[in-house]
Amino acid sequence: MRNEEVKNGVSLFSQSEYLMEGDPLEEIFALNLGDFVSEHLISKDLAQKISLSTQDKAKKLKEQLKELITIYSSKNTLCVLNFNATEEHAIYTSIAKTIKQMVEVERCRIYMQKNNQMMLVGASDEDMGKELSVDFSGKEYVNEDGITYIPMRTAANIYGIIALETAAEQPLNEEYLKLVLSIARLFATSVRIQSQVDEVTRLTEDENASITDMQHLRAELTALIGDLCDYQQNFVEELAKAVDKKGQYKVSHSQITANLAKQICKQLNLNEKTTDLIYYAGLLQNIGKITLPEKIFATSGRLSAQELEKVQEHINTGVNLLMNINFLSEVVPYINYQTEHYDGTGKPEGLKGQSIPLGSRIIAAADAFTAMTSDRPYRKAMEVTQALEIMNSNTNWDPVVIEALRQVVLK
Repeated sequence: MRNEEVKNGVSLFSQSEYLMEGDPLEEIFALNLGDFVSEHLISKDLAQKISLSTQDKAKKLKEQLKELITIYSSKNTLCVLNFNATEEHAIYTSIAKTIKQMVEVERCRIYMQKNNQMMLVGASDEDMGKELSVDFSGKEYVNEDGITYIPMRTAANIYGIIALETAAEQPLNEEYLKLVLSIARLFATSVRIQSQVDEVTRLTEDENASITDMQHLRAELTALIGDLCDYQQNFVEELAKAVDKKGQYKVSHSQITANLAKQICKQLNLNEKTTDLIYYAGLLQNIGKITLPEKIFATSGRLSAQELEKVQEHINTGVNLLMNINFLSEVVPYINYQTEHYDGTGKPEGLKGQSIPLGSRIIAAADAFTAMTSDRPYRKAMEVTQALEIMNSNTNWDPVVIEALRQVVLK
């Protein structure tokens, strides 16, 4: 092949200004196409250029890798629950106890891969074994003797197992199972990212680190981060569904609320980032219910004083959970103040009017409208016009938001 043809062909990859001095080979490796480029296709001029720019490339690659691990370090990824504790057993035991509470099982135990064995690292009780062996054989999970074993795995490896023991003849509810599956995927990806962070640290401290090794590591780490983002979104959606299951909604209340909140945002011409945050807050605005017993919401009669107190406290419980899930921390204010009233009579701080975050005002309106127009165990759904009439005549909600809501639902 003539040099001119090589240059014309390679130039197709040289489109990104941020890459290293327009080096086409850099972009090829970024696309994981390096293995398809043989040495005889590289011109002498390009070979000389590669030689002269090797040091700069190594330096820039190390800077890119350091930036990636700064953003996606363990404190930002291993945050399904609270990972501030320094003692491993305390961390995993905390997770096991919270999962048990979330999905209402008898026991939850967490095993992690150590020295080629699955070793118990945390449990919701003290009656614990030390080792575990489960053959998943490509299965998403395994049921044996009343225990559901859920692998924490990426595409290539299993890093641990979450074991859920249910009461006799009470299979794990599907919504709760999907929630734990999402936690397991998120957890495994986080563990894998942390192992890559360790490798990045090693390479960036090595003066003789191979450019090819760093490029492949960057590609793998970037792919893992993409997976992490997908699993984070899946975790939020499954958590919302589990909350609705606890709350005895016949429809996906959280999802409908979130979708309606997003429509209101668009009606108000809010920017994309704000709209996304409000959407996630809408999904999780009842997150505290996940820690309450399902039976509380199943009754059509009056709640006891203790049960009523638990329900009233579920917002604060939800906020505490969200604060321990770092990638959702920005939605916390919207959820924390969703029970404020526009006239200043709400809780927790009695904020009034524009002092209430706009996201909170939108979620409050969307949540109330969705609740009014949905069937519940103790009443039938209202008509849309009746719900709008009630909200228009009440000072709890922002009139501007209510008008946007009206325009959305009456289209």
